[in-house]
Amino acid sequence: MTRPITAGVDGSQESLAALGWAAREAVRRGTPLRVVHAWRFQPREVVDAGDRDTQERWVRDSVAEAVRTVTERHPELEVSTDVREGDPVATLLAAAADAETLVLGSRGRAAVVGFLLGSVGQQVIAGTTSPVVLVRAGDRATAEAAGREIVVGQQGEPEDSADVLGFAFETAAARGATVRAVRAWTLPPVFAYSPASLKMLDEAGGLEPYEKKALAESLKPWRERFPGVPVVEHVEMGSAGQVLLSVAGGAQLMVVGRRARRTAVGARIGSVAHGVLHHADCPVAVVPHR
Repeated sequence: MTRPITAGVDGSQESLAALGWAAREAVRRGTPLRVVHAWRFQPREVVDAGDRDTQERWVRDSVAEAVRTVTERHPELEVSTDVREGDPVATLLAAAADAETLVLGSRGRAAVVGFLLGSVGQQVIAGTTSPVVLVRAGDRATAEAAGREIVVGQQGEPEDSADVLGFAFETAAARGATVRAVRAWTLPPVFAYSPASLKMLDEAGGLEPYEKKALAESLKPWRERFPGVPVVEHVEMGSAGQVLLSVAGGAQLMVVGRRARRTAVGARIGSVAHGVLHHADCPVAVVPHR
């Protein structure tokens, strides 16, 4: 069974842009589109609204209108809807579990909105095993035109970023786009070098050649699997978040990985993903490491 691309909608302009992004991607990949909305009954003493049945009818009508806009634009697209009353985090995590990709709206240079007020967004991104794409209200199909790159961050060993690179190359192949693979590096303290690492650095000819070789090795299997996808290898000294943002101006999509961890104050998705989500103008895909 083909897994759908799933869009979470809540009536906001951000979520409608996310729905448009998800629909275009579903058409490109030949997958169905699933539209999910989580709602909560608002008692009359809280908001001047009708009873539970009335509120649910309003919600379903709103979702149906959003879906109608998509089906008029993409009549060939198979679309299903899932409107349920319940906890937003649980609803989105359940939807993501069955999805190829979960697509949500995000507010520019601020917290993710809609379903994702407060800590909800971090919980969803940190808790799902599927890629999550965050889309801003201003996103348009023209941003996906040929010539704009899929920018992907690579770090660590080849296996550390396999899922992230795989998502980037698959997306680029579907769009006829170029992949710009970015590996950022910084000077570690001297005591971080072990005899083995010093030997590898010496064999590579220094730090920068070592980083370039590491990136090339990570890209090799994906170049072989997607020979038609042009690739630009970008190695630069600096923090990963800053280097990625420095090349984001020419991107139609930014792809980053995340290793979620939990602390006493909740879920954390990592500083690189966090920084890119808040400051990149293009849509951002956050891909979990296995």
